[in-house]
Amino acid sequence: DSLPPAHYKETMNTILVWIQQAETKLSMPQVAVAEYEIMEQRLRELKALQSSLQEQQKSLNYLNITVEDMSRKAPAEVSRRYRSEIEVILGRWKKLSTQLVEHCQKLEELMTKLQRFQNDTKTLKKWMAEVDVFLKEEWPALGDSEALEKQLEQC
Repeated sequence: DSLPPAHYKETMNTILVWIQQAETKLSMPQVAVAEYEIMEQRLRELKALQSSLQEQQKSLNYLNITVEDMSRKAPAEVSRRYRSEIEVILGRWKKLSTQLVEHCQKLEELMTKLQRFQNDTKTLKKWMAEVDVFLKEEWPALGDSEALEKQLEQC
């Protein structure tokens, strides 16, 4: 009764492999990216990882419930071993969940900033082109005070 069912070991291995892969994906160094499309792709990857995390939640719940059941039936020493094993997994799971949320939020903030910067840059370039055209216009004759006043206002 105190031994885990075969499905428990399979699920445990699956969860551990999944956590390891997810941790590896999240541990990749975050490179400063100035291309919105690359940032969108990374966000899609993170969102997919979040979905996968939610899908794996059932397996984690199964492990937790199974450990509780086995702990009631097993001797104290065996019970402690199972509990410590699941506690390590739950700790890694929680850390992974938190990191995923933080990475997504940070990336979304950076994408918003980049988009704002790109829009501001477009506006500035347009304004600079208009100023360039204005500066290349022909200057009015010195005696034409009305044209000089108009140009002064434009400046």
